[in-house]
Amino acid sequence: MKDKVQAVLNEIRPMLQRDGGDIELVDVKDNGQVLVKLRGACSGCPGATMTLKLGVERILKEKVPEVKEVIAIPAEFVESSCEC
Repeated sequence: MKDKVQAVLNEIRPMLQRDGGDIELVDVKDNGQVLVKLRGACSGCPGATMTLKLGVERILKEKVPEVKEVIAIPAEFVESSCEC
């Protein structure tokens, strides 16, 4: 399942990069949880939650039915230049 998730994230990545962001796959759990790290612009802003749940999670669930939830792991350094 991890390869499927990574392939979908690779499809989504250009959309995030256009807005100055990025996404990194951290892990895929057996229970269907996908752990990711949001990077770049908006990695720590409230808009990132909407992007994650309404964008990334929705697309992953559509393309990889085994995915139950996408969880963002906090970045070590939150950028303060969010323009969300």
